[in-house]
Amino acid sequence: MSHDANAPDEVVWEGKFITARKKGRWEYVSRARGIRAAVILAVDEQDHVILVEQFRVPLGRPCIELPAGLIGDGAGDDGEDATAAAARELEEETGYRAGRLEVLGEFYSSPGMVSESFTLLKAHDMVRVSDGGGTEGEDITVHRVPLARIGEALDEWRRQGRGIDVRLLTLLGPRILGSERT
Repeated sequence: MSHDANAPDEVVWEGKFITARKKGRWEYVSRARGIRAAVILAVDEQDHVILVEQFRVPLGRPCIELPAGLIGDGAGDDGEDATAAAARELEEETGYRAGRLEVLGEFYSSPGMVSESFTLLKAHDMVRVSDGGGTEGEDITVHRVPLARIGEALDEWRRQGRGIDVRLLTLLGPRILGSERT
């Protein structure tokens, strides 16, 4: 265990959504109010993955991502669980409703810099119920991409200057490892 583990946890700055902290030699960021995220792996019956694209201010450009959202962030959402948040966010962002959501586990995207965790859920038995696009103030574009062409699609988006969320590695595993390991 690091000797920094027992150091006091100091709040350096706190905003409405994030908190900058220092603990021993480490500086890191956490979500304010202990809020977590739900991320949805949504693959339809025709083996197309549902992705979202939205402008991300920290990147200064649009980013291709799995649908996701905060758990318990809305008014009256205290006590919301990851499955309820995932169902809500999937429908708001993509227009798809899942018949069932399967929890795949808790993950950390950048544990050396950010304490935030997310719950990854897989959507099953999806039905399109609207165009999606997010809530007011969000400008989300929905993409439906054949899984067999996901690498090509990501390469093309990257050439166009879009950011690619690290969680899309979940879709590239066999391609990265090579077909002999799939």
